[in-house]
Amino acid sequence: MPTETLNFLVAEDHGFQRKSLVRMLKLLGAVQVTEAGDGAAALKVLQRAAIDIAIVDLNMPGMDGMELIRHLAELHSPAHIIVSSALDRALLASVETMARAYGVHLLGMIEKPATPDKLRQLIAGYGPVAESQRAARSGAAFSGDEIRAALERREFLPYFQPKVRLADGAIDSVEALARWQHPQAGVVAPGAFIGTLEALGLIDELTWQMLEQSAAAWKAWAAQGLVLRISVNLSLSSLEEPGYADRIIHYLAGQGISSRHFVFEITESTAMTDLPHCLENLTRLRMKGYGLSIDDFGTGYSSLQQLAQIPFSELKIDRSFVTGACASETTRTMLASSLDLAGRLGLSSVAEGVETRQDWALLQRMGCDYAQGYFMARPQSAAELPGAIARWTETHRALTAAAA
Repeated sequence: MPTETLNFLVAEDHGFQRKSLVRMLKLLGAVQVTEAGDGAAALKVLQRAAIDIAIVDLNMPGMDGMELIRHLAELHSPAHIIVSSALDRALLASVETMARAYGVHLLGMIEKPATPDKLRQLIAGYGPVAESQRAARSGAAFSGDEIRAALERREFLPYFQPKVRLADGAIDSVEALARWQHPQAGVVAPGAFIGTLEALGLIDELTWQMLEQSAAAWKAWAAQGLVLRISVNLSLSSLEEPGYADRIIHYLAGQGISSRHFVFEITESTAMTDLPHCLENLTRLRMKGYGLSIDDFGTGYSSLQQLAQIPFSELKIDRSFVTGACASETTRTMLASSLDLAGRLGLSSVAEGVETRQDWALLQRMGCDYAQGYFMARPQSAAELPGAIARWTETHRALTAAAA
């Protein structure tokens, strides 16, 4: 989105630094820039004005940047935040984790003194938040009856987010992510319905609908000459069902889709190694040639135990170890350790949460296999995916040319 169309707020108590940031923004093309000398003044601006991007200093008198971020979360503000500070990088990493935990739209951190190039890079990550996403993040409540009826009407559909091969920028894989095509609210994110479906015991039905629609999408793309590998998430309750793997195998074989074209993702909390039916189903899927991915690696309680007992083929590194790794030595070390582990075990590595060009470049240098995140593409409907792949191909070509 062009910088001149965005409304900015600069919240900085130091007058010279505030004016410097304003000058940089205008140099980058900004037209609407509001200033605030402390957190309280910034909060008043954000309550009454439509701010797209707020640059927030952490260390301000009275209401500091952290308190301001908390209030923004409570207000469900659509504003995107750039945090500015001279604090130690480890502290900045903690603030970044806090902001994301609050659900704030964080574009990134900028160490003082700011530079126009760094600001430009962070502003480039801005994307307007859809009304349906705002509703979901603000805790918009849907009743169990509404969600059950939506499942019966098959209003849930997969959106596909590409996994991009870092070696050459090619897209040969996608992950199917559940979305609700609500007749009034539009596309609703999974946080608004997954918990309810689990509580109602209906998550298996959602999983199967995602599998059926993913198979249909695969065949439609293949007819266009686009052959991809699709990852589908499996729930613990499904895996506890005896014969569940055979049901999947029989269904996909009946669709004429080879096992090499599907991967099943299991979160660390799901892959319980003490459940025999779960282990049997996972092992059977792997034995028949399907990929198995351990999702959100590094966030569970028994990562190494899962890897030792379940025949995974892919390790997905959680976004908390990827986003911001460029600025945090601690995070970068944990990322490197995960990639080393994947390599030693012969697993394909996928980094989630890749949001900037810097993230992409770091993962290339570290030898990661695949990247997934908003820098390359957001989740897309099946019909929109070919266009998203074409756009990324052009972007990657430009990146490669610029690096030459």
